[in-house]
Amino acid sequence: MGGALAEGLLKSQKAELIVSDPVEAALQRFVALGASVTTDNRVAVSDADVVIVVVKPWLVEQVLKGIDTSGKTVILVAAGISSEQLKNWAATDADLWLAIPNIAASLQASMTFLVEVRNTGKTDAKALFDMVGDTIITDEQHLAAGTTLASCGIAYALRYIRAAAEGGVELGFRAADAQRIVMQTVMGAARLMECSGKHPEQLIDQVTTPGGVTIRGLNEMEHAGFTSAVIRGLKAGAK
Repeated sequence: MGGALAEGLLKSQKAELIVSDPVEAALQRFVALGASVTTDNRVAVSDADVVIVVVKPWLVEQVLKGIDTSGKTVILVAAGISSEQLKNWAATDADLWLAIPNIAASLQASMTFLVEVRNTGKTDAKALFDMVGDTIITDEQHLAAGTTLASCGIAYALRYIRAAAEGGVELGFRAADAQRIVMQTVMGAARLMECSGKHPEQLIDQVTTPGGVTIRGLNEMEHAGFTSAVIRGLKAGAK
């Protein structure tokens, strides 16, 4: 996730980034994108206004306590870490945010959720994440739900694409063609919703003719529990 976020911010050409990683080989692709790099977190944050920490949850305390965050804006991207934990591990005068983007940030197409923990206006965190997609400011209570809906949701959407592409092969298309067809179809469906502002069922009604093949296919999917399976998966991911 850290790599995807850094890549998207660098592509925006609006952010001056120093990327830190203990593995030097992992930094080379960011050099090519125009970032400064270091293997020392203390060097990375020394002159920074904004510090974005993107590590596994069990490393958050170690990383935050190992750097000086005084007077800075600290944005934490790590599932399962509470605002109280962030307050305990960061400087008392730092602005603090929790953030959950998704890997489409690398293409500036993320859906990001932001939670304000302590904000004195040092940084417009929403504007920062708007550089890599769309951003919603929410409360901490809804952060887990946002994670499963948009971050885990990337995997759920890809699983549908894989399933539909496999169905396309069974229908007689070559695998590469089936995947291309499904990808374009999903992008088209999202674009229709974005441009029309209509509810999905309103657009579905435009495709389903009485007694037609579309309604037959939809009803067969529902008989197999399609909608229920999606909702159950989302709820399981939010636990």
